[in-house]
Order: sequence, then C-alpha cells, then structure tokens
Amino acid sequence: MAADTINTDAQTTLGSGRLKRVAIQGERGSNSHMAALEMLGEIEIVACGVSGEVIDAVVSGRVDGAVLPIENSLHGSVAEHYDLLLENPVRIDAESLLRIRHNLIAAPGVRLEEIRNVLSHPVALSQCRRFLAGFTQAKSVPFYDTAGSVKHVVGEGLKDTAGVAPELAAKEYGGVVLVADIEDHAQNYTRFHLLRRGSESRDVEGAEANKLSLAFAVEHRPGTLVAALERLRDAGVDLTKIESRPVPGRPWEYVFYVDLRFADEAMADLAVSSLKPHCSLVKELGRYAAA
Repeated sequence: MAADTINTDAQTTLGSGRLKRVAIQGERGSNSHMAALEMLGEIEIVACGVSGEVIDAVVSGRVDGAVLPIENSLHGSVAEHYDLLLENPVRIDAESLLRIRHNLIAAPGVRLEEIRNVLSHPVALSQCRRFLAGFTQAKSVPFYDTAGSVKHVVGEGLKDTAGVAPELAAKEYGGVVLVADIEDHAQNYTRFHLLRRGSESRDVEGAEANKLSLAFAVEHRPGTLVAALERLRDAGVDLTKIESRPVPGRPWEYVFYVDLRFADEAMADLAVSSLKPHCSLVKELGRYAAA
C-alpha cells in the first residue's frame, strides 16, 4: 500500500485489540480506509454512505470507533464533521496525517488509450487538474466516492472508463493502476480523527496527549471573541487552528473550534476552565497526541 502517514506510533498505541470494528464514510479502499489501517492495523471496516451514519454507528455502539477526515492541506476543513463533533456525544482520541495519492485505475485488460471517461469524487478530480487537462482523450465525470468509482468501473466491466482513487481501491476491487500519482501537488495531506463514544474510558497507551480540541461560543457583542482568545493566551496554550461555524437558527452567530497545544494536563485544564465564565458554550472535543 502506497501510503505515507506522519504518526510515528499510532498503530502500536491504538492497535492493541480494543477496537475491533471501525466505521468510515465511503467505500472500502478509500483514503479513510487507508487511514484507519495505518492508525489501527488490521481491523473490521464498516463502510457508511454518509458521515451522519458513521457517527450514529459510534454513538449506538454498533462500532467501537470511527475514522473521519477533518482537514485537507489543499481543500481545507470538512465543515460537516465539525458540526457532528459538536452535536454528538463523541470525542477525538487520536489523529494522523495521510499523504494523499491519486491513481488512474481501470478494469483488468483495459489499456490507457481506450479510456474516454474518468470518474471520481469532485474533490479528487479537482486535485488532479493538471493530469486531467492533459488527458484530452477523456472527460471528467463527478462520482460519489473515489474508491466507489473503481468499484463501479471494475464491477460493471467498463472498457472505456477509469476511476481516480487510492491504490488500495485497485487491490480491494481487482482493478489495475494505469497511471500512478496523478495528483497536482505532492504536499497533499489529509488529517484524520479517531473518534470514540464520549462515555468510553480513554485507554490509548504510549503517546501522551499534548493537543486539545475545543468548541466554544461567545455572546454576540464587541470584544467577546478577543476576550476568549486572551484567556487562552493567559493559560499558556499554543493556538494552532481556529475555525468558525454558523449557529443554526441564529444568523450571524458562530461556534468557534480551536486546536491547542499544551505542555501538561494542568495547562489544558486551565484553558478549558478559563473560557467557561466568558462563553455561553464550551465543549471539550478531545485530548490526544498531535500527529
């Protein structure tokens, strides 16, 4: 499997047999599938159609956890997943970074010169613009999933169509890589979160937590966001990311999501407690080892 992860000890600390069934959004053979294997080793993958189904599977106990993307270095954040983290009793237990490699994959026996259509998720197609612009013999066609495009091409035995997906999709469905690494940028990484039920004890061993994800909301008046950020500064944490999402039903009001690096648990505790007097909402989303 051609996968590059920046997470030196995730598999040894997480793949200890505690997680048997893990949900992902999309088909087997996707980047989420690859990320789950890299983080956890050989586990049972439960493929779900949409992200809400993934979270439902975790909350209901039908799976032990989930691996979901939260941010791509080129495409940006996955806004829906921030909303799901806030709305559901789940937490982040770990993260990893996966180097994204896109490949042109066809059914066995199909030659490159026969391809007239290229299927894949719109984001994957957009990340392969240079190759596709030069591949003038074929047109690009949006599809619901990267690995799903290969599943469709091989399953239907299409002779004039290829999918754009990870190499794992070719192995999963019996496809053949016609052209490898067709992505525009080598520095294309996706950050994934391992999610567990909020009620589960945190039993990840080895890597110490040094990163904290929080969601908070402030009153809609001048200076409230600055005041909240000053409290985080005073706690000594390192703010590495801030993201805002609209509050449903309350136009022009926002929930802020922040990632913080901390030196010890006392610092993390202080960051959380210092926000509470100044915010209408504070939810700790997880403490985990930074990738």
